[in-house]
Amino acid sequence: MLDHPLTQDSLTTATEEVAAVAARCADRAEADRRLDPDVVRAVLDAGFARHFVPAAWQGRDGDFLDLTRAVAAVGEACASTAWFASLTASLGRMAAFLPVEGQAELWSDGPDALIVGALMPIGRAEPVDGGWRLSGTWSFVSAVDFSDWALVCAMAATGGAPEARFFAVPRAAYRIEDTWHSVGMRGTGSNTLVLEDVFVPATRSFSRDRLAAGRSAGSTAPCHATPLRAANGLSFAAPVLGAARGALAAWTGYIREKTRNAPARDGVAAGTPQTHELTLTRASAEVEAAQLLLERAAGVADRGAVPPDLVARNTRDCAFAVDLLVTAVNRLFRAAGTSGQSSTNAIQRFWRDANAASSHIVLQFEPAAAAYAGRLLADHDTPEGK
Repeated sequence: MLDHPLTQDSLTTATEEVAAVAARCADRAEADRRLDPDVVRAVLDAGFARHFVPAAWQGRDGDFLDLTRAVAAVGEACASTAWFASLTASLGRMAAFLPVEGQAELWSDGPDALIVGALMPIGRAEPVDGGWRLSGTWSFVSAVDFSDWALVCAMAATGGAPEARFFAVPRAAYRIEDTWHSVGMRGTGSNTLVLEDVFVPATRSFSRDRLAAGRSAGSTAPCHATPLRAANGLSFAAPVLGAARGALAAWTGYIREKTRNAPARDGVAAGTPQTHELTLTRASAEVEAAQLLLERAAGVADRGAVPPDLVARNTRDCAFAVDLLVTAVNRLFRAAGTSGQSSTNAIQRFWRDANAASSHIVLQFEPAAAAYAGRLLADHDTPEGK
């Protein structure tokens, strides 16, 4: 818990410090397959965990545009840190859908509780007197080694059709298996969480339908009225934006130095417009176009109650933006030459991270396109052009 209040703009202003710590520890995070504790502390001190926590619990009731920009700025230094910062904020928002009694328990020590989570309903829950008995194994739970709480989804037996529900469990209730061995996003420490017949009181559970619809408990802030699909893509796309901007900066510096030191060939300076300049121009345009799409989507999510057509557009925009970003990063990587593949060259880390992050199910363009086109072709109103 922080011992000082955060100002409204502190998430943005603290980002530079987080990025500096993340850049310094990036190689260590790769080797350790988890973030350095100093990085975790910097993210919490910056206010990411409390960004969407309700004001009733000393949180910020924050906005999506501020978070998207802050996460992207951190991602320019280390995409794994940006992923962690984004998800710890997102899980704080999801925890606001718990009953008020459950929120009070989760944030009893302050709004900076580190919550991790899993959205897929892989576990199973059985109703018992006063709550549920919960068991399951959830893979790819980022930063779970540092967690205070976990918010996991399971199919719950309700007497009728099974219902997908979320359950909040404290760190003492689950064990962690070291399973994260990935080619990209190595520093996220996305290990496996295991629960074995754990009692969860009813006050620490809520229906996934409430999150999907944006019906939180006890908060009237716009960020707690936003449907899940209107904002979920932003959580995973913003770190990719950061990685692409980091790759662009690293590539530009690398090529500038390489060109400066390269001898002329046949009277022509190394790095002609048909090579380096064309790569730089295309990649920078792709990255900036993606940023515009994501920032527009964040602005829509900040409205709170988002109509279905704009939900579909946001989902499309996040997926398409990531496609643009990966194309840009791949273009830069190819143009960096053999030296760009060196383990000491940051370009290859950004390349691995962007491609790994883009594989997340939320960022796949085909289902997003189907949902978007399906609404338009079903004779719905055209989405707003704002």
